[in-house]
Amino acid sequence: MVNSQTLSEADRRLLALWAADCASRVVLLVDGDAECVETITDAVERARAFGNGESTAAAEIKLRMRAVKAAGKADSPAGAAAARSVAQAAAVAHMGAHALGAAAYAAKAVSLSGGADSVDDEIVWQISHLSSDQRRALKQLPAVGCDEPGPLGPGLLSRGFLGDVVRRIQASIAGE
Repeated sequence: MVNSQTLSEADRRLLALWAADCASRVVLLVDGDAECVETITDAVERARAFGNGESTAAAEIKLRMRAVKAAGKADSPAGAAAARSVAQAAAVAHMGAHALGAAAYAAKAVSLSGGADSVDDEIVWQISHLSSDQRRALKQLPAVGCDEPGPLGPGLLSRGFLGDVVRRIQASIAGE
């Protein structure tokens, strides 16, 4: 059985590019030791490489947990959220729904470093930078909180701030 949050490899490649763009907007907030910052920077590059067809899903799936571990070593809440945005972008090779996680954590990083107005601006930027093909791919995903397995199930991305961001993005593209 195919998970509805996985998407085709072609769609995951499209969404990896958008997720990497979202994450790269906050990557400068990542703090921690040099190894942590280097791992996170590398993960953004790998997400882009996957999106551009320069890496395989299998290769990225093997490495995706590196960014997750590095995110746990960030020194500040904003740095941790930024690193988690990158970790989500790196995981798009595995499951397309992680693209929404990359966007949500990027908005959270902005909120922890700026304020409410900056969050709204960030979400507007994220939505405005979706290509028509990326919008089509995102529309294939189930509504956050409505599908058990995967990142959009009843977990972190469906609750609180992160859930609100994902809902805003999904509502915006659903209305087109």
